[in-house]
Amino acid sequence: MDGTSNPNPNWKISLGNQFKQFAKMRSATQLPIQVKFLIFGFFLAFLLLMFRASFLSFQNYPSYPIAETKSVATFDKIPSPLIQALIHYSTSNVTPQQTFKEISVSARILDQKSPCNFLVFGLGHDSLLWSSLNYGGRTVFLDEDESWIKLIKQKFPNLEAYHVVYDTKVRDSENLFKIGKEKECTVVTDAENSKCQLMLKALPQEVYEVEWDVIMVDAPTGYRDDAPGRMGAIYTAGMLARNRKEGETDVFVHDVNREVEDKFSMTFLCKGYMKEQEGLIRHFTIPSHIASPGRPFCPSSI
Repeated sequence: MDGTSNPNPNWKISLGNQFKQFAKMRSATQLPIQVKFLIFGFFLAFLLLMFRASFLSFQNYPSYPIAETKSVATFDKIPSPLIQALIHYSTSNVTPQQTFKEISVSARILDQKSPCNFLVFGLGHDSLLWSSLNYGGRTVFLDEDESWIKLIKQKFPNLEAYHVVYDTKVRDSENLFKIGKEKECTVVTDAENSKCQLMLKALPQEVYEVEWDVIMVDAPTGYRDDAPGRMGAIYTAGMLARNRKEGETDVFVHDVNREVEDKFSMTFLCKGYMKEQEGLIRHFTIPSHIASPGRPFCPSSI
């Protein structure tokens, strides 16, 4: 809260009811017990690592022959964002957008790379989880629903989220796919200089200024013809990865059972860069093309 008073004594109840209504619109099922176990496992592992580090530090602490001096072990407190996430998911009845196995794929990469720069297309019930798994790093969320962002930010003000307006439609995906195959869309360049219609050029400036280590494409909406679809998000994620100065970016695309997510990810993130698929999530590792100017847009299929 920002500390301002509200003349309505029932404002907390009203806000709670409003948030529940939005949550029901996003999901009406219960949180699977496997997902709760996964979340508890992540936080338990974090706590054990902190305990082990503090305990070893205490064991190795040099002793001195002073009778009055007593060595007292000190343990790090659990960071507030992790406490908030633990409490939220342990008491939540709302299902995240991904299954236990799907979450495990990206969680494994975050465990290797965090703290890192993590860009997420979409803001949902799993956003606090992603932010917590990248504790100490920067996690940015992009969503097309401005009212939903406001509701989530009221509950989790520390999440960094931005509103994005998309000008595409799922019904135009076939034409956009053909455009993406043209020469100007295979030229690796930044958003400002790109001539490809698939490149998202109206994202927050922060998106273009950061080299992203991990990118998750789980938005915008793509299950109906008049929805924005993820054509531009998938293409842009691939170009952000290729345009980094060096290293590589892990890109995840969710809902690959749908035609757009399937075809656009295999084409513009490249089948040759795909590492694995678990359920409805597909994992690609895309290297920098700036560091290797002669690298083809896609590697030869294996």
